[in-house]
Amino acid sequence: MFKRIKTVYSNLRLKHKMFLLISFILLAFSIGGLAILQHAFHVYNKEIFRQTAQSLRVSSNSIENELKKMEQLSYQVATDFYVQNYLVQLANSESNFFQEYVIGMELRKRLLDIGALKSYVESIQVYDLNDKEYASGNDIDMLREDRLLDIKEETAARQGGLKWVFPDESDSAFVVARQVRYYFDLSLEPLGMVAVRMNVPEIVNDFSNTLNEKNAQLAIFDEHNRQVFPIEEQLSPVYSASMKGEKGYNIIKDKDERYFITYSPAKHTKWTYMIVTPYNSMFHAITTVQVAVMIVYILLFIILMFLGIRFVNGIIRPIEGLNKKMEKVQTGNLQLDDEDDEIAMPLDETGQMHNNFKKMMNQINQLIAENYKKQLVIKDSEFKTLQAQVNPHFLYNTLESINWSAKVEGHHKISSMAESLGFILHASISMRDSLITLEKELSVVKSYITIQSYRFEERLEFHTDIPSSFLTCIVPKFIIQPLVENSIRYGLQKMIGTCKISITAKQLGDNIQITVEDNGPGMDEAFISKIFKGDFEPQGTGIGINNINDRINLLLGSHYGIEIESKVNVGTKVHITLPYESEGEYVQGAIS
Repeated sequence: MFKRIKTVYSNLRLKHKMFLLISFILLAFSIGGLAILQHAFHVYNKEIFRQTAQSLRVSSNSIENELKKMEQLSYQVATDFYVQNYLVQLANSESNFFQEYVIGMELRKRLLDIGALKSYVESIQVYDLNDKEYASGNDIDMLREDRLLDIKEETAARQGGLKWVFPDESDSAFVVARQVRYYFDLSLEPLGMVAVRMNVPEIVNDFSNTLNEKNAQLAIFDEHNRQVFPIEEQLSPVYSASMKGEKGYNIIKDKDERYFITYSPAKHTKWTYMIVTPYNSMFHAITTVQVAVMIVYILLFIILMFLGIRFVNGIIRPIEGLNKKMEKVQTGNLQLDDEDDEIAMPLDETGQMHNNFKKMMNQINQLIAENYKKQLVIKDSEFKTLQAQVNPHFLYNTLESINWSAKVEGHHKISSMAESLGFILHASISMRDSLITLEKELSVVKSYITIQSYRFEERLEFHTDIPSSFLTCIVPKFIIQPLVENSIRYGLQKMIGTCKISITAKQLGDNIQITVEDNGPGMDEAFISKIFKGDFEPQGTGIGINNINDRINLLLGSHYGIEIESKVNVGTKVHITLPYESEGEYVQGAIS
């Protein structure tokens, strides 16, 4: 599967590959940005929870402290000496209404002294063994008979322990109740019951006013997840069900609205305090930012994709144009359109490619034109060569006639000269290959020396030292004879004594070096430099050394050629460096 996808991708056009690359990069950045944004929202939620939890802790601690005060107040009433003494007197009075009235008044006054008028206390109500009520406070409300009976039974079961009583339809106050037991003689006999009625909503409102400013609501649940507050409005069960663990936060949905809740339990009452905040009001700013970021991301993605496509087209179009030009050249049309010259190309690498292709095509067209002209010149030269061969053939035939006539008459010197000259002419006519063996080249040289020996006699000494293994080596035609001719022309003719000319050969690695040496007047460095620069023209019809060197470079390469070693009044050595190739190797290489 991966190989198939790789193959499909490899065969896509370049602009499609770059488009996919840009899309992948943008998508990766978008996903990364959204992930970072989501993480930021998560961190923001945790920070909101931290701040809300801090507010909830402050409020719950304050409320718990007030509730503890109410519990302590109930304990203080239940253990007060005067309250217990009054209840003992009431229990021992025998239908003395006046005495009961006086004791009742004293008990009520004592309740006022203890704290019946404290903040958040609606009333303190004490019941004797006959369930007669003695109450003091700001808002006294008698307990309903059945409710009073239930409270008495539960407080009696707790034997002086605390009992919280939640509001009902008859009484909206919270009640902290406990049994009053006589403890001075350690008999712990029941004397009655005390109930402290308190205004919990007022406590909650006083210590959660900062929540109201944030449009938040405080809710309280007991240890059995029953709602304690608010009293008038019962919340949906989804709120209590969303509490998982001891404390935390959650986002719930109630009546098509989302709410952010933070909850934390209290250690003393074991109630769970919860702050309920409408999600939209709390996260309006973050929601707006979220929508704005998404819109910006989409706009940036579209803009970057548009710019990316423009960027890709700016790179690909010149390449596609160059590809079309190459396809046109493949069909054989080597002429560039004039419209291409009118289009302004950029100065980057693609523009340089177009300019280089244009230069290359112009050079190709020039080379084709030059080659065409050279072919015409070659054809013309071949025609003229055919015409010129008439004279050498006529001269060769004439020399053959002279040679036979000299032999018949007994003139052997004339016959030898005519025969040597005829061999040279025959070699120039018959040896049409540019490369010949060293043996053939030396035979031409020897024929030339034969003619010159009859002319200069004892003033010319010539000898060769060529190993027989070198005779099959391939050399350019007529490269040694012109050098020997130059030794005679510029050496022998300009000196009085005997001119000694030698030809030697040796192997240098993969090359062979042929040396033509004479003891002539020699040359200085300036004159040698003129020879290779072409500033010196050979005398007569001779072939210049520079021409021989150029011919060697043309046929065999620039690594081979001629070197001149000469000193004035000492002599001259001309070294010819050639590849060491035999005739068989050359023919095999040409065939392959």
